[in-house]
Amino acid sequence: MKRLELLFSNQTVATVAWMLIDALLINLACLLAYWVRYDLQLFRTVDPAFDQPYRVYLPFVALFTGLLVLVYRQQNIYRLRRRISLFDEVYNILNATATGTVILFVIIFIYQSAFYSRLIFVYAGFFTVLLLGISRVIKVSALRSMRRRGIGAKRVVIVGGGEVALTVMRVVVANPECGLNIIGFVDDDPARGETDIGRFKALGKLENLPLTVVEQQIDEVIITLPWQYHDKIVRIMTMCEYLDISTRIVPDMFQMRLSHMQVDEIAGVPMIGLKEMGISGLNHLIKRAIDLTLSLLLILFLSPLAALLALIIKMESPGPVLFKQVRVGKDGRLFTLYKFRSMIVGADDQKAALQSMNEADGPRFKIRNDPRMTRLGRLMRKFSFDEFPQLYNVLVGDMSLVGPRPPIPAEVEQYQDWHKRRLEVAPGLTGLSQISGRSELTFDETALLDIYYIENWSPSLDTKILLQTIPKVIFGSGAY
Repeated sequence: MKRLELLFSNQTVATVAWMLIDALLINLACLLAYWVRYDLQLFRTVDPAFDQPYRVYLPFVALFTGLLVLVYRQQNIYRLRRRISLFDEVYNILNATATGTVILFVIIFIYQSAFYSRLIFVYAGFFTVLLLGISRVIKVSALRSMRRRGIGAKRVVIVGGGEVALTVMRVVVANPECGLNIIGFVDDDPARGETDIGRFKALGKLENLPLTVVEQQIDEVIITLPWQYHDKIVRIMTMCEYLDISTRIVPDMFQMRLSHMQVDEIAGVPMIGLKEMGISGLNHLIKRAIDLTLSLLLILFLSPLAALLALIIKMESPGPVLFKQVRVGKDGRLFTLYKFRSMIVGADDQKAALQSMNEADGPRFKIRNDPRMTRLGRLMRKFSFDEFPQLYNVLVGDMSLVGPRPPIPAEVEQYQDWHKRRLEVAPGLTGLSQISGRSELTFDETALLDIYYIENWSPSLDTKILLQTIPKVIFGSGAY
């Protein structure tokens, strides 16, 4: 495991290792290309007069291998990145391989050897993309798995506890594969520097930073202070340089929310602008159309199971089949949420007496083995069957399929100001926090994920969340 950590965390070692792996795979691709061209003879037969042994191609195979590896290196394919994307990895391989193959064709054309099959190098390019694409799938999967477990992750301290720091925390919580393990944060504001934010520990004032980075074996310091604290930022960077600790600065340009900024580049000149934010306009129409379509289909598909559950609920315990509760929706608007009743009648009246058993932090109330639950209710909660009636809430527009979970008014009264951003969109049946841990997350972590979702919404993100919800529901992970 330590060798894998070294391979994926050291730039020089990783570059050499991947260059060797790619060289081997390119040679294998050339062998496969020769087999397809001369043995299988797909698409076009080989004239016996031009049938050549593989050794004839060895000089060009060596040239092809060296050429591709150089192109990959030139296009920064071997550079380690904190944010890993399978699409980007495969696209870069495809683009660089096409470039290298075209260059080889030009060389062959200049060489003008009559016995060389040009088609074999088309096959070689195809198999190179295929084999290297598979290797990148393995690489990205291994990196994500290792980083989620903390292997190869950098130990990080954040300087500052304001909105920019919260943005960094949201990104890290939503993207655990980025390889950053935030130990905590320091801030001179007592209201911030003494209150933990989820898993991120409040480490006190800025004066504690030198001792913290030594005791906690910190690898990197991320500075999120406003630009007016220029002198303080310089002192922090000087201290980190003396301790041989890398630093990064997250800009707080013009006091704008970092999530509103869009960085473009024209001829090497970085330009900062504003990007369209949130779920509004056309984005809202697209999301609403998806909600209507899928909720109707799910209601039709799940109606037999819903009818069976309703019958069992009625037979198991006295009381109504549906549980109705006032929840807070978009922009603080109240609405009635519907669920299958999973508890005994009058469960809300017992909540105060059970407060000492509450296992959730913040304004939420959760008990893993809640004594108020019925036998069927416990099963429904585990697999989220109790939430089927909320498809009606989605249908009428009170909720969405994907979004933050709807809180009760008493919870909202306890929100800090930054928590209230969860109310900027319609609440959802599932969301980013549901696929990231559900009830096992702290409230602050849930809020960070919900706000990240609002700031980074796209149809593809909704699709990803819906697809990842399916195994979470089937296996009942993190639910109670």
